[in-house]
Amino acid sequence: MPRIKVGDEVVVISGKDKGKVGKVIERIPREGKVVVEGVNITKRHIRPHRRGQESGIVERETPIPACKVMLVCPRCGKRTRVGVKINVTEDGEKEKFRVCKKCGEVID
Repeated sequence: MPRIKVGDEVVVISGKDKGKVGKVIERIPREGKVVVEGVNITKRHIRPHRRGQESGIVERETPIPACKVMLVCPRCGKRTRVGVKINVTEDGEKEKFRVCKKCGEVID
């Protein structure tokens, strides 16, 4: 789950929305789910709570399991697994980088 972050472009690899591409809007690490823009849209019936407020049917994205999405590499444009490389600086501090497994490019 830490390999997918908010703002990443992902592709859905299974389920009713298979093949759709969108950006991650929200992560829910406790449940192991992510909310992706334009994917897994459900309809909610809203009733008015205050005077003057409108009721109706609202469409919104709902969470899907993080295991059903794969990151799209910004360089090669393909869906890919994400690796982690650790770089030790001269000060002895460790830096972690996410890396595309297909082309080897650093993602962030």
